Amino acid sequence: MIIRYLEILEAIAETGTFTGAARKLYITQSAVSHAVAELEKQTGTALFERHPKGVVLTRCGVSLLEESRGILTACRNLDRRISHLEENTPVHIVSSITIASFLLPEILRELKSSFPDIQISVQVASANAAIDILRRGNADIAFWEGTAPKGSFQAIRLGSYQLCAACAPDFPLSEQPVTANQLCDYPLLLREKGSAIRDTLDSTLALANLTAEPAWESVNSLALVKAAEAGLGITVLPEKLLWDSFLLKKLRFIPLANMKMENQMLALFHRDKYITKPFQLLIDRFIAENEFCSL
Repeated sequence: MIIRYLEILEAIAETGTFTGAARKLYITQSAVSHAVAELEKQTGTALFERHPKGVVLTRCGVSLLEESRGILTACRNLDRRISHLEENTPVHIVSSITIASFLLPEILRELKSSFPDIQISVQVASANAAIDILRRGNADIAFWEGTAPKGSFQAIRLGSYQLCAACAPDFPLSEQPVTANQLCDYPLLLREKGSAIRDTLDSTLALANLTAEPAWESVNSLALVKAAEAGLGITVLPEKLLWDSFLLKKLRFIPLANMKMENQMLALFHRDKYITKPFQLLIDRFIAENEFCSL
C-alpha cells in the first residue's frame, strides 16, 4: 500500500469531494480517482458512498482511515525531521573505566554546555573490551588508555597519567623506595587482567621476570582504594584516583625503585568512519586542545 493513497483517502474525507482532495494535494482529479480505485481493489470493498453533492466514507472507509492516522502522523513527523536527521543522531562512546572515572565527565560537561542539543550515550568497559566494541562498530569513538592498539584508527592524544603505589599510613612498610621484587612480596590490591592499569603493571613486572599474585582483584578502583585505606595491602592505581585519600591522610604514596609506570590516554575512531555533524563537534573539541595523529 502506498502512503500517498492514504493521504488522498484522508483528503477526500476532509473535503468531501474528489475535486476538493485534488486541490488540497495539488494533484489531478484523475490521480485521486486512480488512488481510490487502487485502495478499493486492495481492500476488496467500497470505501466511499457517492452522492450528488460529494462522497462520504463507508464504515470500511472510516475503519481504514482510523488505522492509517498513526502511519500518516509518523510519516509527517519524519518528514519534518529528515533534513535534520544527522544532527539528531546520537554519538555512542565507549570508555575505559579509568578515563570514565576522572576525565570523561568533565569533557562531556563542557561539550554539553557549548552544544546543549547534542545527544551522547556512554558505555563503560575495560580497556580491552572497549577496543573490541569499537572494532565491531558498536561505538563511534573509544576512550582508550595504555599502548596504542593495532588497527586503522585515527587517534587524538588526551594526555597521560602516572601509576602510583599506595598503602595505609600505618601499613608495615618503610618509606624507602620499594623494588619490584619487594612489591610482589606484599598483598597486592589490583585491577583485573585486561584493564590498562593491570597490563601496564604486569608489563613492568615482566621486565624483572616477576608476576603479580594479587590478594584482591577488582574492576572497581574505589573498592581497591577502600581496601588499601583499611590496611589490607598495597594498591597500584592512577595518581588522580588516589589523591583525595592522600590529602585526607588515609593513604600514603610508596616510592618505587626503577618502576616508572605511565599510561597514554587516547580517543580512537575508525579512519574510514563517516563523520556526522554531532560526531564532528566532539572531534573538534578534542583536536582544539590535544594532539591529532594516525596509528
